[in-house]
Amino acid sequence: MGEMFCFQCEQTGGGKGCTGSRGVCGKPQDTANLQDKLTGAMIGLAQASEGQESSEERNRAILAGLFTTVTNVDFDSPTVQKHVDEVHALRDALVARQGETCECAGKEDYDMQKVWQADEDVRSLKSLLLFGMRGMAAYAYHAMVLGYSDEEVHAFFYKGLRAVGSDTAGMTELLPLVIECGKVNLTCMELLDKANTETYGTPVPTTVPLTIEKGPFIVISGHDLHDLEQLLRQTEGRGVNVYTHGEMLPCHAYPKLKAYGHLKGNFGTAWQSQQKEFDGIPAPILFTTNCLMPPKDSYKDRVYTTEVVAYPEIVHIGEDKDFGPVIEKALELGGYAEDHPMTGINGGETVTTGFGHGTVLGVADQVIDAVKAGNIKHFFLVGGCDGAKPGRNYYTEFVKQTPKDTVVLTLACGKYRFNDLDIGQIGGLPRIMDMGQCNDAYSAIKVAGALAEAFGTDVNGLPLTLVLSWYEQKAVVILLSLLALGIKNIYLGPTLPAFVSPTVLNYLVENYGITPIGTPQEDLQKILA
Repeated sequence: MGEMFCFQCEQTGGGKGCTGSRGVCGKPQDTANLQDKLTGAMIGLAQASEGQESSEERNRAILAGLFTTVTNVDFDSPTVQKHVDEVHALRDALVARQGETCECAGKEDYDMQKVWQADEDVRSLKSLLLFGMRGMAAYAYHAMVLGYSDEEVHAFFYKGLRAVGSDTAGMTELLPLVIECGKVNLTCMELLDKANTETYGTPVPTTVPLTIEKGPFIVISGHDLHDLEQLLRQTEGRGVNVYTHGEMLPCHAYPKLKAYGHLKGNFGTAWQSQQKEFDGIPAPILFTTNCLMPPKDSYKDRVYTTEVVAYPEIVHIGEDKDFGPVIEKALELGGYAEDHPMTGINGGETVTTGFGHGTVLGVADQVIDAVKAGNIKHFFLVGGCDGAKPGRNYYTEFVKQTPKDTVVLTLACGKYRFNDLDIGQIGGLPRIMDMGQCNDAYSAIKVAGALAEAFGTDVNGLPLTLVLSWYEQKAVVILLSLLALGIKNIYLGPTLPAFVSPTVLNYLVENYGITPIGTPQEDLQKILA
């Protein structure tokens, strides 16, 4: 294999693309190249599947394969190769079933170098489409684990992969597909919202402590509610407490999960601080999805992975979901001898979550009355992915400077920049309302739609501004969903994606008013003018 090339996340090397022997995320060249091979294999499977009956086995392989290639998920070449082998077996079986007369292009893997070396505008749109599908696959995978799926969503993955593998598709064909990806992701996020709420109940506002109580404990990171539930069941009565980390924080708001008394609180802050925060803790850490960073030797023996997450020499919990090794490690390490206070990035001792659409729409009349009375002048949705690059303190300062007659809705791990701030209340509600994980952008969309209906306008006519931070592919597909809804004048940062060409950027600016963030003061002045 040749030199790696990857520019799918915000931290990409030099703002242009990771090349050489290792990516900025820590992914080695051979693994990155295998992920390209896996993508090419999935394109072949999609081509061979055209006109064939749907298959649950193929659907699962596509979801797992796309999810595996999301940033900070799989750093382990042998596990990526297993995905490649599985996709090859499914494709070969399809081709064999169609017989000698099969002329399907999927007999061979697609060469992803054709994408990376294509005309920059075609490359840009194919990247938007592919990275958007990777983000959507993560949501579809979480829903599938809970027994929920949607044929429209599955069908689009095949359609989109075939388009990425088309050597004749140009901007005219690709641009509508990029927007369609965002539209289908709305269906996917609705599906996951249904899966989570029907399984674990409607989230309710919950104050979550940041103090770690004395005794054995486990830190669970990622996004997968089902894995958390399995861990809570297996630790019940064992004298081991469980603490969420990163995007697991919103799990505290689900009634069936918060019913477990040993789900105690939240450990640490955003994902990019894990190498510092996990160093020296007397407890194991379980990663259920992204965002895994290369573990330092000082705590590597205490890290465990499950589902599609993998890292060399790290113990992996397989499909049997036997978390016994994690629990035994927690008991062996013993935890802290005394309660261990932690604080958020701004020094707060608690954070609050659980303001999903079920809660906010339950007090919609109260919110609408506050707007009509002039008590609420503006809504800001400040959320998205956090990351390690300088400049993300913009979001902390932005929230600090929002006027007292405004509301800040937030979601995803970007909230760790400010979710421990106390900026007061408005109309009996906290001014900062955490709506949940990144997929809970669906909640924000539901709330915005309800407000627009109440005021007889569309979302663009509301006193609402979206100020988003992006890092990886789930943020990409959420942005595509917002564009599919026709939402305009989104502020995006901290930098623009390296894979967006000047022509494509110009299209997004002209048609949707996407604006790169400036300074908090300048942007607030512009918005509120």
